[in-house]
Amino acid sequence: MNEVAESDDIPPGPGSPHADPLGDPFLRTRFALPARPATFLRRARLVHHLDQALRTPLTMVNGAAGAGKTLLVADWAAGLRHPVVWLSLDPSLGGPGMFWAHLLQALRTHGVPVADGVGTPADAGRVPHTLLTRLAAQLGTEGDELTVVLDEYDRIGTPEVAEQLEFVLHHAGPGLHVVLVTRTEPLLPLHRYRASGAITEIRNAELAFTPEETVALLRRHGLRLSVQAAAALVERTGGWAAGLRLCALAAQEHPDPEAYLKEFEAGHSAVADFLLAEVLKRQPSATQDLLLRVSVLERFCPDLANELTGRGDAEAILAGLHRENAFVEDLGHGWYRLHPLFREILRAHLRERSAELEPRLHLRAAHWLGRSGHLPEMLTHGAAAGEWDLTAGALVDDLAIGQLFTGLRTGHLVDLFSGMDPAAASPAADLVRVARDLSRGDLDHALARLGPVRERLDAAGPGGTAAGRLGCALLEALAARVTGSPQRAEDAVRAARELQHELPADLLDKHPELSALLLTHLGSARLWAGDLDEARAALTTVADTTTGAATALPRADALELLALIDHLDGRPATAERKASAALAETDRYGLAEGAGTGLGRVVLAAVAVERDDLTEARDLLDGTPGPAVHDPVTAAGRSLATARLLLARGRARAAVEAAEPLVPAAVRSPWQRVHTALVASSAHLAEGRPDLATKVLEQLGGEHPVLAVAAARARLAAGDPDAALGLLDPAVVGAGPAVLVRATLLRAQAAHTAGDTATARRLVAQAVAEARHERLRRPFREAGPWIGPYLADAPAMGPERGALPFPVEPLSGRERDVLLRLAQMMSTEDIAADLYVSVNTVKTHLKSVYRKLAVNRRNDAVRRARELDLL
Repeated sequence: MNEVAESDDIPPGPGSPHADPLGDPFLRTRFALPARPATFLRRARLVHHLDQALRTPLTMVNGAAGAGKTLLVADWAAGLRHPVVWLSLDPSLGGPGMFWAHLLQALRTHGVPVADGVGTPADAGRVPHTLLTRLAAQLGTEGDELTVVLDEYDRIGTPEVAEQLEFVLHHAGPGLHVVLVTRTEPLLPLHRYRASGAITEIRNAELAFTPEETVALLRRHGLRLSVQAAAALVERTGGWAAGLRLCALAAQEHPDPEAYLKEFEAGHSAVADFLLAEVLKRQPSATQDLLLRVSVLERFCPDLANELTGRGDAEAILAGLHRENAFVEDLGHGWYRLHPLFREILRAHLRERSAELEPRLHLRAAHWLGRSGHLPEMLTHGAAAGEWDLTAGALVDDLAIGQLFTGLRTGHLVDLFSGMDPAAASPAADLVRVARDLSRGDLDHALARLGPVRERLDAAGPGGTAAGRLGCALLEALAARVTGSPQRAEDAVRAARELQHELPADLLDKHPELSALLLTHLGSARLWAGDLDEARAALTTVADTTTGAATALPRADALELLALIDHLDGRPATAERKASAALAETDRYGLAEGAGTGLGRVVLAAVAVERDDLTEARDLLDGTPGPAVHDPVTAAGRSLATARLLLARGRARAAVEAAEPLVPAAVRSPWQRVHTALVASSAHLAEGRPDLATKVLEQLGGEHPVLAVAAARARLAAGDPDAALGLLDPAVVGAGPAVLVRATLLRAQAAHTAGDTATARRLVAQAVAEARHERLRRPFREAGPWIGPYLADAPAMGPERGALPFPVEPLSGRERDVLLRLAQMMSTEDIAADLYVSVNTVKTHLKSVYRKLAVNRRNDAVRRARELDLL
């Protein structure tokens, strides 16, 4: 009843899709209950425990690899009388859309009707909430028992999937039972299920074989062993199912198994030698040779195995080994892998028998993998063979050099090429050395090597590879960015665009990160040069790309730079949205916290200062990881945000020191000069020296709204309101809200000084209205004591005293979850753990909650939510 039809394809039922969201056909093997081998031992105590799963909505079978979890659950599930749905998971199903598309197909495959109205995910990375709601409403309705087994659930690491599964499980009917087979704790609120007795758990210790079970298992392998000898074996192996099977196979042909057991206890190396010899001895010599050779591979297919053996019999041998359950696992699509312990033992034996063969095998594998388009594995084996020119050339020729900067494989590639032999002297090897050094922040070595590499590639003329010159142009653009050389960046990107015409379109399409990285570096260089409109154009192109994980880090980088531009324009709300979107982008793809520049947090800190949340600003600056590559834009942004924070805390001299640039650059940035001068001017005003404040600004020259407002403030402080108003009137047209609010307050102050309280009151009210959407508070604190009575006259409008009467926009469900836990006095870390999301995700939700409730602190958010009956 619980078997899947034997066919190569899953025939679609009514309303059933033919393919998953990526367009690939559904694989039958993912929905089939695994077959139990003849030597499988049914253990009554575990089956009895699993029977409790029919009384709880959630069951977790959690144990180490090889603990026997999958076969235990498959054997139990095969005996159930009601429908059982089986889904074997792997990392390719980690996206929410992929996961739910396959679960829906699993339901249909096992004969569980799915209403057409439930729908089907179209996007591999997301799933509509309405689909989850409709599915939950259909599953497990009264009298309709259904067990869903999710095997290898630990291979799905996406928090969104866990959240969605919890939603469906929580809202489904009482007849639904979900069984998770996993190596790790799932991202579900297990404490709630435990507290309510709603979970059945079988863990590693319970999965371990007892001596009596070991005796029974060995008997199925044709071995007779006393309970005492079995107890020694259990002690040696920890009752690990796979280890016991290895021992059984090794001892199977020996007349005295107990004698062999004593060999096991002689030491770890003796155990390895024993298992190796006895397992291999059961196989013909050709099979032994194949197993030893493929032990250098993480995975292999028959053609690759034939490449290593020089024969053509791998397909039949591998199929036979898999059928015999002889430690060869079928990965699907014609690929196999060895049991990890078996592979480790085989590799050790290969090195002992023929040490010189291993590098040759790696080289053969590298050539085959390169021809077959498996670049990541080709690089691994090329490096293992010590063929660095070949390996570096493959990376460059495939246009994959940009992957050293995308965060996804950066660490692996840097580690891989850190072992590069200094004797490798090809242009590709030198180019990869530069990329490696840039990626890990070793600018001195990278910049010293880049010039000679460029000269070598240029000297090759038209015969040189366009891929190599394009890779060099990418590194030139990055070098231009980190050295603050705008023209160098323009030249590098122009050269890259010309080279792209010389390369196949399909090869360029494989690597969207190249264009994204080039434009991001160009945008950053233009921003440093003060060409904000052109910078925005380049960066917006990157931010608007939709090419998935490959461009996630450049997209986040571009969003952070755009956020900085908005901040410089005096638009804190827009800056906050883009900076938060950048953080969400890196979080979505699980990129390491230090993968980017950290500029997003710097911008959020600057916004927090504008909103007078100085503690939040300090926390953001302190929590910003140092980037691997020191970018002058980020360094200047951080210096200025720190200086603004120090000014707000009354530390004027420290602010001036903090504003100075920390990273040398080829050219001085106009906006960096302007904002450094603004900090100095504000410091002079704080110390009662308006003449020096004016002098600092006059030395800059030029027309800029923020400069005009600062100069007007200095003139007003010097007692010259007419000059101040003359500076304001023509200069602030089109300026951002932060600039306009300050300009309006200066006009109000001038009116107050002139005794025109009616005009002053009207202008303060106007400033309050302008500040409300941006939640600006700092300009009112900077204004001085004169403003106090005017704010007291209009407390409903004052950002210091009042708040918006309702949220700007409704809170999302997840934001309400976070808010509810805020009310329970949970820390950010506790909320993240309770909701099974990252701390960064919680912080993003908190920012959104604060914005929507027009508050600045946790306690204010809770109080405001209660006023609005949200709690």
